[in-house]
Amino acid sequence: MNRIDRYKIEEEQDWRGWIEKIPAIEFDAGWKVQVIPPFSGALARFLVTVGDKTASVYLDGYEAIGCFGEPYWEVYPVGDDVGRCAMADTDELLSLIRQSIAT
Repeated sequence: MNRIDRYKIEEEQDWRGWIEKIPAIEFDAGWKVQVIPPFSGALARFLVTVGDKTASVYLDGYEAIGCFGEPYWEVYPVGDDVGRCAMADTDELLSLIRQSIAT
């Protein structure tokens, strides 16, 4: 992929516009947060590690990966499944991450 193709994708998905929409997240003390590339249609991705437990988190802004009805976060694993919450609901996002790294 050349730079022109990348710029087209950034423009089509309004990446700069998302800067003001994605909420800030106040992570718990002791969490190691690794920002990773947004592969497979995600708008953003990161990993949260505590000890030997890791939660994988992505932001789906366009329902390119799943269905939720609005932009949403998905956390994996949560129990034997995934957990999802609205993009703006950072309290629930943190709760899902805590559940993920506690199991």
